[in-house]
Amino acid sequence: MANKSKKEHILQVASDLFNKQGIRATGVDQVVSESNVAKMTLYNHFSSKDDLVLAYMMRQDEQWRKWFEFEVSQRGASPKEKLLAVFDVLGEWFKQSEFNGCTFIKTASEFLDHAHPYYEAAHRYKSYLRKYIASLIEPAPASNSEALAGGLYLLVEGAITTAMLQTDPEPALHARETARVLLDHFLPAH
Repeated sequence: MANKSKKEHILQVASDLFNKQGIRATGVDQVVSESNVAKMTLYNHFSSKDDLVLAYMMRQDEQWRKWFEFEVSQRGASPKEKLLAVFDVLGEWFKQSEFNGCTFIKTASEFLDHAHPYYEAAHRYKSYLRKYIASLIEPAPASNSEALAGGLYLLVEGAITTAMLQTDPEPALHARETARVLLDHFLPAH
């Protein structure tokens, strides 16, 4: 196994474990065992568990962001269509067999200290998501872009949390219906 692929293999195994068990519950020894590598090999690629966790979070962020933005961009031309597509894409994500909730919500709930590097990484990602929603609104003549972005962001986060907890069989659809009401309120009809 080449060095690059060995590092990728360790990161993939660790990512699967962190997603299923949580970060605190997953020890380096378990990652080493399930990766079928020597502990020294893991430490040659990741200097510490913190380094491994931060690599996992960065990878999750990059992969999800790339997928999400691409999918949304393919589903509509107007800002309103793209904003509604956000919820369609979320609904598809929730139905994926590997959906196990949001890495960043779960991490922030495990590490509540706002100065902790994992919490900071989760916060950066969630800030990105809010800015992304605002960027979709930007080309539209919204009566209050900030209020609209905040409301849509809360709907996105609520849908994700509801899907994680499985308290609603169609959280993305219900959030989309509410988003349409907000869009009708804040975006003038053409």
